Amino acid sequence: MDWGSALWDQHDAIERHTQSELDLLERYMKFVKERAEIEQNYSKQLRNLCKKYTRRGSKEDQDTKLVSQQGFQDVLGQLNDYAGQREQLSESLTLSICVELSRSLTELRQERKNHLAEIKKAQQNLESSFKQLESSKRRFEKEWKEAEKANQQTEKAEQDASATKADVDKAKQHANIRIHIADECKNEYASQLQKYNKEQNNYYYADIPFVYKKLQDLEERCVRMLADGYVQFSDSEKKILPNINKCLDSIISSGRRIDEKQDSLALIEQYKSGAVPPADVEFEDFSQVVKPAAAENSAHLPKVRIKQLFLKKNKVTSPDKPMPFSQEDLSRLPPDQRRRRLQEKVEELQKDLQRETEQSEALMKMKGVYEQNSQLGDPSSLQPQITQTAHNIARLRGELKKQQVQLTEAGGGTIQYYPSSSEYISVLSECSVSPTDEELYECEFDEDFDSDVPIAQCRALYDFDGSSEGSVSMSVGEQLSVMEQDQGDGWVRVQKSSGDVGYVPASYIHVI
Repeated sequence: MDWGSALWDQHDAIERHTQSELDLLERYMKFVKERAEIEQNYSKQLRNLCKKYTRRGSKEDQDTKLVSQQGFQDVLGQLNDYAGQREQLSESLTLSICVELSRSLTELRQERKNHLAEIKKAQQNLESSFKQLESSKRRFEKEWKEAEKANQQTEKAEQDASATKADVDKAKQHANIRIHIADECKNEYASQLQKYNKEQNNYYYADIPFVYKKLQDLEERCVRMLADGYVQFSDSEKKILPNINKCLDSIISSGRRIDEKQDSLALIEQYKSGAVPPADVEFEDFSQVVKPAAAENSAHLPKVRIKQLFLKKNKVTSPDKPMPFSQEDLSRLPPDQRRRRLQEKVEELQKDLQRETEQSEALMKMKGVYEQNSQLGDPSSLQPQITQTAHNIARLRGELKKQQVQLTEAGGGTIQYYPSSSEYISVLSECSVSPTDEELYECEFDEDFDSDVPIAQCRALYDFDGSSEGSVSMSVGEQLSVMEQDQGDGWVRVQKSSGDVGYVPASYIHVI
């Protein structure tokens, strides 16, 4: 049973019900939209939380080998991925439910409006036909009364003795005319009645059932959309649950991987100096003039004071005393720490050298392609990049050899062989390096790699007393050569015209 046959007389109820169902669909769409906004804000807050607690310390702190600290960073990383899954859920809810329901809701509202307009139009047609029927009925009634009145007047004229034959004929003629008009009105009324009954039957047995059936279909589609929306609401979150579980499992794994014994050993490995504890302090007998034991044992006493063993590593220094992180500083580190720092430098230089070498090979291949097909590009346009890359490779090889020599002296590795400068210059010559560039590489990167080349010139803005170790003095207006740029510690390595090399504050100079 459908609405057209069972609810043919419940137009108002059907109109209210279909409107309420569309309103429910709109309410659900707004609910999902607000839920998506909550997920979006939740994801944003989680990301901000992870960003707040992510380590932003020095590179040494970021590269710590303690599994407990690294585990916390892993937890933050997994939580950041978890936030991404919540963000993905928000996008899924918005696209699969809100956008689709919004489009469908607009279409359903317009469709319902059209169906109701069809019913209203059919009602207006039926009411217009009924008005015509009533009009023809009243006219028929009026004309029939006039015809009866004319008949009565005719009968009265026939019975009146004083009435002439002409009067009687006139009355009969008038009565015949009225009867004829009444018959015409009767026929019109019968025709309108037949027409109205046909339209009424068509309205109640065809138009109304057909439109109500379409409204019923619309209502059922609306209910189905709601049902599918409820399912999608749950499915959208179920789809991301495996990824969320992976994030949570990874956090659990990070916690279970932490080994307190391993952290203790890592801390020892990181800060172990390798120095021998100070020997016992010898008794100095001032009552004896000659102290033979003191002279013999003095050579075996370590040149370190007990007080120095307890100095803080991150002690705050005066702004006027430089503490740059440089090659000179490594010589003052304990043996194990110096070896470890040198090893890190060697590995970093090897990575940079590998990257520059790959870039050089790519440029040479590209130049060969350009030489074979000039339409693809000009080979000479690559020459500045090739020259610069060759310069970087030679510089990195020189610095790498220096670091490997120091690492070998510290007992932490062997020197790896790299092509000498002459071999590399031959390669550069094949790449059409100018004689000036060849002289530059021959001069700067010879076999001993002892000479540094200035990278810029600067002028002193203020006087500086380089009394501390590793620094150099300068006067206002003095011109210096920049040997090493600021590495983030606020100090620049410079060379004076006299040949003295040391560090000065970066804010005390102006690069020319």
